Amino acid sequence: MRINRREFIQISGAAAAGLALSSCAGKGGMFSPARDQAKMLQIQDAKETTTICPYCAVGCGAIVHTAKTGDKRAINIEGDPGHVINRGTLCSKGAALRQLSENSERITQPLYRAPYAKEWKKVSWDWALTEIAKRVKTTRDATFEARNAKGQVVNRTMGIASVGSAALDNEECWTYQALMRAIGVVYIEHQARI
Repeated sequence: MRINRREFIQISGAAAAGLALSSCAGKGGMFSPARDQAKMLQIQDAKETTTICPYCAVGCGAIVHTAKTGDKRAINIEGDPGHVINRGTLCSKGAALRQLSENSERITQPLYRAPYAKEWKKVSWDWALTEIAKRVKTTRDATFEARNAKGQVVNRTMGIASVGSAALDNEECWTYQALMRAIGVVYIEHQARI
């Protein structure tokens, strides 16, 4: 019997399809094992919330599954198949998003290292924010220019620069940008472009 390449592919495809269907058809239908496994999934009764991956400026969509009862912690994070940018895929950093919230090594309190000190020490949030505000004000007051050399009104400080974060959403970026402009910062950059 002599067959050409096209007939060989057709016969092989039909045989493979028949084999696949015969192995799937079992007690309870071909999708029964998948349904049984889905009943045991940890995320079956979890609450789904969509979010954006904070790692880079691409803006991939992710779905966060959180427990509806108990401590309501993140159970699983996966790519959002309905998101226009990533269509359900995530890079290796995005796939590890759960570690942002569920990580015993995550730093949750401000640390401060004094000048010439070798050790970091834990400080309160109130102390850290107050210290940052004092230092920003001191630097701004020392470097503020109301007018340039030509006498033009510039209202700027050249002693402070800002590097934003790709982890901020649009509203946070607007608020941050407005704050930087309000105190006269000229050098404003964004982490995603570095």
